[in-house]
Amino acid sequence: MVTGDRRRETDPVLEVTGLDVHYGPRRRSRPALKGVSLTVAPGETVGVIGETGSGKTTLARAVLGLVPAAAGSVRIAGEDVRGYGRRQWRGLRRRGVVQYVFQDPLRSLDPDLTVADSLTEPLLVQGVPRTEAARRARAFLDRVRLPADLLDRLPGELSGGQRQRVAVARALVTEPRLVILDEPVSALDSANRVQVLEILKELRATGVALVLISHDLGSVVGTSDRIAVLYRGELVEVGPARDVVNHPRHAYTRLLVGSAPTLRAAPTDRAGRAALRALLNA
Repeated sequence: MVTGDRRRETDPVLEVTGLDVHYGPRRRSRPALKGVSLTVAPGETVGVIGETGSGKTTLARAVLGLVPAAAGSVRIAGEDVRGYGRRQWRGLRRRGVVQYVFQDPLRSLDPDLTVADSLTEPLLVQGVPRTEAARRARAFLDRVRLPADLLDRLPGELSGGQRQRVAVARALVTEPRLVILDEPVSALDSANRVQVLEILKELRATGVALVLISHDLGSVVGTSDRIAVLYRGELVEVGPARDVVNHPRHAYTRLLVGSAPTLRAAPTDRAGRAALRALLNA
């Protein structure tokens, strides 16, 4: 396989194969992920959907080496990262190959750094000259539709929607190959939610691969090329977003589609949802 800068543009940016993750002591461990396999191509957005406890965030953290995997493999831009130590992960992150956007941007934005400092810091670590780093910070702030006068503000002086867009700009400023976003719009009001989702939709043209994690199918279906449905740690359905919504195969996917008021599909009534739940628990 071609690796590094010579990798083909069609090669997956993310390749997850047979991933198992267990939590707890060995004798009492419980599976959080069971045999999950998923690929994401350059310029593709994959929405990972599931209710609380389905394994969505565990998948993201396992891909990023933040939780150990019991089995399986993870390749990012052709690199097998499952056995990476801290130094190797630090090098991968400093090169800007992969970035992570938290659900709460206050977890990723230093409250004592201005927006300008937050955006230029990862570039300075890479050795980018300060003047060029400042130029790119302004450019990426504009890309997420924020004015330049916010550069001198602290995160605590911004609205929730502004902070989330700054967090997205910070993830993009190093021009990564892969960005994982964990519930990026769940804490936002409807206006800010639409703005952030529109920005993410536009990013596909830049070639960056996006993994968009959410419990809300309706929020990501218009942004994602494909939808991956997690249920109790297993990937039960993967397919083009339109097919998953219009022709869901798994009972859990049908339950999600029927419970999403923003989708065109007719909502499933209470009796129908109860029947699907009973089928899942059978």
